[in-house]
Amino acid sequence: MKLLVFGCGYAARVFVKRLGPDWDVVSTTRGEYGPTLPDGGFTGVTHVLISIPPGENGDPVLDTYGAETAGLPSLQWLGYLSTTGVYGTRDGGWVDEDSELRATNTRGKRRAEVEGHWLDLWRRYDVPTHIFRLAGIYGPGRSAFDALRAGTARRIDAGNQVFSRIHVDDIARVLLASIKRPRPGAIYNVCDDEPAAQEAVIGHAARLLGMEPPPLVPLAAAGLSPMARSFYADNKRVSNALIKSELGISLEYPHYRAGLAAILAAGG
Repeated sequence: MKLLVFGCGYAARVFVKRLGPDWDVVSTTRGEYGPTLPDGGFTGVTHVLISIPPGENGDPVLDTYGAETAGLPSLQWLGYLSTTGVYGTRDGGWVDEDSELRATNTRGKRRAEVEGHWLDLWRRYDVPTHIFRLAGIYGPGRSAFDALRAGTARRIDAGNQVFSRIHVDDIARVLLASIKRPRPGAIYNVCDDEPAAQEAVIGHAARLLGMEPPPLVPLAAAGLSPMARSFYADNKRVSNALIKSELGISLEYPHYRAGLAAILAAGG
């Protein structure tokens, strides 16, 4: 089996490390006009993972290579890493894969549009598209511990707002499970069992480190950048029932406490 990775970022690298010796893995490089295919292009590619986000000028993978994926006879699985931001806000209510897309910011709207185009390629040309809507990603080297140690962690009082999140190792497990049980056209929410407030996660991580948690700061007085502030526009709880019932996933880290404890135990 041969995997082509568009954008070998944090989650994609962890996933690739989980693949066995039967896999040949190649990735794109960053070119002047977008991702550049490795030598050989799509030759022999059986699986494609896309983790490059769309930009102001569109989606570089879809725009440049989308049509090519429609003519690959060897392609068995294509995974597109999207975001739960496509749902927008539900004032703390639950969403699942059948919920209406109501993105509140430009990033979420772009993701929703690109999802639609990849699914259209599945409907029209049988491209084996699978959409993975990822919650906030954390893991070794990218957790509340790192922000606390760097002195940049802040506890924001955003009222009753909660976020869904997912440990990077569980993302890899979901992708592997999907490859073993492909269902072109599938959409999966990838998140843990327990949506929680940002300040609760920072406070718990500080206690694990034996540190005094940063003071709680009201959202209106936090002086956040427009980008940082946009993450607080959404308030929802994301259901992960489908990855459990269809892919047989039992999360290794069902909540942030388990994930943080594992990171700390491993020296993270």
